[in-house]
Parts: sequence; structure tokens; C-alpha cells
Amino acid sequence: MNTTTTTPGSTGLGAPSTEEEALAQTLLEALNRRTPLQVSDYAHAVADLDSVYRVQHRLTQLKGEPVAGYKVSLTSEQTQHMFDATEPLYGAQVASRVRAAPLTLHPADVMAPLVEVELNFRVLNPLGAEATVESVFESTTVAAGLEVPDSRFADWFPDLPKELVGSDAAVGGYLVYGQEAPTATAFSAPDELSEVHAVLTHDGEHVREGGSSEVLGNPLNAVVWLAQALDRHGLGGLRPGQRVSSGTFVLPPALTAGTWTASYDHGLGDVSVTLARG
Repeated sequence: MNTTTTTPGSTGLGAPSTEEEALAQTLLEALNRRTPLQVSDYAHAVADLDSVYRVQHRLTQLKGEPVAGYKVSLTSEQTQHMFDATEPLYGAQVASRVRAAPLTLHPADVMAPLVEVELNFRVLNPLGAEATVESVFESTTVAAGLEVPDSRFADWFPDLPKELVGSDAAVGGYLVYGQEAPTATAFSAPDELSEVHAVLTHDGEHVREGGSSEVLGNPLNAVVWLAQALDRHGLGGLRPGQRVSSGTFVLPPALTAGTWTASYDHGLGDVSVTLARG
């Protein structure tokens, strides 16, 4: 798999300021020690989206792992309203956080996790500034997915400022994917990806269900947005082998102990994550 890493000053956004560097280092320490930060201590630490992504890119570099994929957040009107946002956010996910299903996590692996129902795409050909819905359709595989968002901030959902959401790798936790197939084989046309339905269960009990149209109307739009945003930020777009968790179908519940399963129609199957007890 081809992967990329970022280094300070290597993106189109320039090098982080002293304050941005300090926040990136603090986020890394909180991740490694699993010690939550208090939102009030950092509420004004980043002023705008350029600053957000300079912090995130530096944090990614500090993690010392290849970038295996990205998550796209704030892809529904509901979540954008909750976080006072007008566009999605992306978060780089390093290789150890992108995993095949079924996945078992332990309490020590997470801090304040949620669970999201999301289609997972794998990139087959480079996608950048010229990405379109059609090119994403032809240049990816698709799989049933679950995402486990997690944050380095205490009591973060749903009140964490979007600037801190983005700085913290878009509250990246784990990206989990099931069996994949070429997107253009699994679906007959790009518009069909707006019609996917999924049901989320916990230990066999129905929790929530929703549809892919919640994701910017069609999850392919989220991948287009991401590829273009990465290009604008000097990261060269999406690279072959990278995965994209494209946005949640439902408002996410807390990931509690037990097995969480998302069951998709259109032949995509099931994908599950288990949080072990104790």
C-alpha cells in the first residue's frame, strides 16, 4: 500500500506556529497517556481552519506512522449545525488505526469512543483537484464500514468546538472495514450510492438505522470533497491504497461494552466492532 506522511512546513498551509506546535505535542501526549484534556483550557487555541489543519498535519507527523486513510466528519446538516460548521472536516488516520473487521477493542485502547455507520472506500488510482463523482466511482472499492470516533478531550460530544475537533484528527479513533468490492461492480451507477440503508445493532438489539443520503447527499461527494481539500492543502490528494471513512448515516451513540454490528443492504454485508468488558 502506498502511504504518505507529513512533515512540518511540508504542506501548502505552511509551518505551524509555536502555539500550534505546542497544541500538537499536547494532543500527542494525551493520546499516548490516555489522559483527557479539558476543553476550556484550549477553547481559543486555534483561530481558523488553516490553523486547525496545521495542528493536525503536525500531529500526524508526530505519530510517526504512515497515513493509511482519512475520515470525513460533519457530513450531514444535523452534525454541521451541532458544531456550527458550514463544511466537513477531515482527519488523517495512521496505519495502526485502520483495521479490517471484525475488530475487538479493549477499554485501554480508547478514551471516549462513539460508533458511526459509514461506507468505507479504498482508493485505486490517485484522486486530487480534478476528482469527480464519476472518477471516484471508477477509482475505488467500497465496503461496509464502522468508525469509532474518539477524542483527547473530556466530555467532548456534542460540545467540542469544531476547531478542536479538526485539530484532533477530526476526533479520529479507528476505521473498520468489511469485505470490499469495486464500487463500479457493487453499484450500477454513482447515484445508487445515495440509496444505501444500514441498521446498527448492539449485542443483537436494534439501536439506530439510516441512509447514505445523510452523507452530503451521496458518500461519493464526501470523497470528492476530501480529495480536493487534500490537494488544496498541499498533500497531493488521495493516494492508491488509502481508505476513506466517508461520513455517518446516523447520529452516533456511545461505544459501550459488547458487539456493535452495522448491516448494509445492496449486498455490502455486515461489519462489527466489539468493545471488551473490563
